[in-house]
Amino acid sequence: MKIALWYLAAITIVTFCVCGWDKYAAQRQLRRVPEKILFLLSAIGGSVGMYAGMLTFRHKTQHWYFKFGIPAIIVAQAAAVMLVLRWVQFPLK
Repeated sequence: MKIALWYLAAITIVTFCVCGWDKYAAQRQLRRVPEKILFLLSAIGGSVGMYAGMLTFRHKTQHWYFKFGIPAIIVAQAAAVMLVLRWVQFPLK
């Protein structure tokens, strides 16, 4: 359980930083982070970091697929965690 929490903390921080870097690169016309990488980082556990980055850096907030996609990933991940925790508490017989 501790490993999972450390992983989530690390991927959240990494995703937040990548979002910040992409905003920095966008402002200076540098090489950008592909959107599929941002979604991949979100899907593997960094969705909260991506959402925090969107709000903090005002980045990707005009794209409907980020505006609705990232919160949808957060909801799906929260539902998956609740299902796993319920299954651990009450395993199938």
